[in-house]
This record gives sequence, structure tokens and C-alpha cells, in this order.
Amino acid sequence: MAMTVHVDVVSAEEQLFSGLAEIVSLPGESGELGILPGHTPLLTRIKPGTVRIKLPNVAEEEVIFVAGGLLEIQPGLVTVLADTAIRGKDLDEAKALDAKRRAEELLANREGSIDLAKAQAELAAAIGQLSAIEKLRALKH
Repeated sequence: MAMTVHVDVVSAEEQLFSGLAEIVSLPGESGELGILPGHTPLLTRIKPGTVRIKLPNVAEEEVIFVAGGLLEIQPGLVTVLADTAIRGKDLDEAKALDAKRRAEELLANREGSIDLAKAQAELAAAIGQLSAIEKLRALKH
């Protein structure tokens, strides 16, 4: 039997995943992280992107988009506290493209009193969602 670690992925709205995993991959603040059972304790911020969870004895990975948040690794437990999280199967490419377009327009026009940080965060989240959709497509082929 493969070694596993318990993983919880939660957002302010709901718990998206709770269960055992062989490996968890996600975008850390300093780059992509791969977490295996027995990983050294760690607390770090995560960037918008895809959390991929390899379940024991299941070929297809669980995929969840996160728009940033925190990652805590303790012995036997990985916790992803996401600002916003969406299950891979619930991602909407049209909405993500529209959000990306709106954020790019706000940043390009910069007229009036736009919230630059908010527009940049919205752009990063939209790009992260589109990246997650591309990864999901690649996993299915």
C-alpha cells in the first residue's frame, strides 16, 4: 500500500476536499511545491493556480483551482486555506476569459481611481483559472 498524507482544501465558502493523498502539487510563493508523506513542516503563501491531488489507487487526479491563500504542512496533514477555490470540473473558461479581458482593460486604461492591486489580483486569478483549465484538458488526453 502506498504511503499517504491527509489533505484538507478549504475556502471561506466551503470545504472542497478532505481525504488521503499520495502527493499534492501546488503553486507556492517561491515556485511549484510537491508534497509527499513525511514532508518537513512548512507554512507558506500560495499563488493563484492549480492544486493537484493524487489519490491512492485512482488514476485521475483531483484538481482544484485556488486564487491564492496559505499552505500549512504538519506531520501527516496538509492544509490548503484558499482565498477562493473552485473544483476543476466547475471552472468556466468563458467566465475566466471575460474576467481576464476586464482586468487587462482596467490596467491598460488606468483612468479614474482604479484599485491597481485589485485589478492585478483579478488578472492573476483569471490567468490561474485558465491555466488550471489547460492542465485539466492535458490530464484528460
